[in-house]
Amino acid sequence: MKNSIKNRIQVALMGLLLGTGVGCSDFLDETDPSNITADSYFKTAEHAESAVYSIYSNLREVRGGSYGGSPWLMLEFATGLADSDLGQADNSNIIRNLTNTSDNAYGKVYWDSSYKGIANANLAIANIPDIAMDEGKKNQILGEARFLRAYYYYNLVRIFGSVPLITDPIDLSSENLYSSQETVENIYAVIVEDLTTAEASGLPFNDGTGKVTLGAIKSLLSSVYLTMAGYPLQKGDEYYKKAADKAKEVIDSAEYSLFPTYADLHDPEQNNIGENIFMVQYEAFVDPSDWQPLVIPYNMNISAYSEQTGAIYANQDFVNSYDENDKRIAEKEFYYTTYTSKFDRDETIVLGGHFLYKHFDIVANLETASSDLNWDLIRYAEVLLIYAEASNEVSGPTTAAYNAVNEIRTRAELPNLEGLSKDQFREAVWKEKWHELSYENVTWFDMVRLRKAFNVSTGSFEDFVGHQFAYGPTLTERELLFPIPTDELRNNVNLVQNPGY
Repeated sequence: MKNSIKNRIQVALMGLLLGTGVGCSDFLDETDPSNITADSYFKTAEHAESAVYSIYSNLREVRGGSYGGSPWLMLEFATGLADSDLGQADNSNIIRNLTNTSDNAYGKVYWDSSYKGIANANLAIANIPDIAMDEGKKNQILGEARFLRAYYYYNLVRIFGSVPLITDPIDLSSENLYSSQETVENIYAVIVEDLTTAEASGLPFNDGTGKVTLGAIKSLLSSVYLTMAGYPLQKGDEYYKKAADKAKEVIDSAEYSLFPTYADLHDPEQNNIGENIFMVQYEAFVDPSDWQPLVIPYNMNISAYSEQTGAIYANQDFVNSYDENDKRIAEKEFYYTTYTSKFDRDETIVLGGHFLYKHFDIVANLETASSDLNWDLIRYAEVLLIYAEASNEVSGPTTAAYNAVNEIRTRAELPNLEGLSKDQFREAVWKEKWHELSYENVTWFDMVRLRKAFNVSTGSFEDFVGHQFAYGPTLTERELLFPIPTDELRNNVNLVQNPGY
């Protein structure tokens, strides 16, 4: 049951390529499937479900890659906390060295995959209301579509800033085909509207299938409100309270809990349950996850995968910033420094760095070279830390705020935080978030909304602009956004490049 959405996405991808005029007779009684249009397609409940499954599929596109790197690495190298042995991955290297350009293919994938998801969501939201079907099911499906559209826009506005805001289906004759950029505030207004509408759509709080749930909606809303409280909108206490309230609704639901062991975080048997609130879905041998070769050391012959790229591993100075007693840096908890040889599993190989065990599928690497490990987009640990941070901004370090952050520290076998001032608690929570959610595409977003960066040498936080990475480069104001891809600027004269690019 918990993997059912994977199969449904496969069906949707084979049977529905919305907006391209391609369809499948499995869904439609059409004599010429190549002539399928949105008007002819949206007729049944099955069509509605298939349309929404197609929106999920675009979540996968930024996770792929091999010797050329992968788009998800973009947000990690931008933090200054990641190293790589993949010399030919120019897209990674220019970000890591803060010499990024608008020609970077990673940014193009984020842009394209997000707008593909938005286009499919717009089609679903516009057409599903007219389908004759159970109204309760219809509302739930529309709730999924609105959540996913909000998620795509949330990534776009944080990565690129002011971007085109398109909420209706478009084609080659549409006035909005070459849209101008919308203000960041107006984009956030649509994100919040979509999520609050989805919140009232009747979705279950948690169901283990991998589909959007009420818990995922409230969790994403808490993150959105937290970001709106900070930069660039700086809405302050009102939105910190909104973030804390939404996070508390998730906590109080008792639908989610931290896994007892870190091993559960990268065990495919735990996909979509427990701590995993919302994930990108994969299935071994059908549509396997692509990142295993990226988190394996370069050609150390430890894995069943033929590609072993060393594309990303933890910066040593960052690992050293953890408390020496922190369980997360113990061998094969969050990171691994040794592994057995694929030629002789009794032989241990020293890898020369701290590689990302939290993303490591053991069975795939030992045996199958095909992984169905999902990628976490929202996990419960983040919700606890959102609550701790946001509630502290409103009321100082309350007992509930301490309980939230200490739940994470207890699993890490660290002593409870206590007796801190508001300012001390704030930085303690930030540090916990940097250490707990490392290399999960969260840290850079926090750096930008806070305008702060973590000094791995001093263990303190300093201004984003002027922060020097441990290996040399210094952040400037331009790194608060990524550049709009060159192809988009060429294709749409109404777009204006972000400053500094």
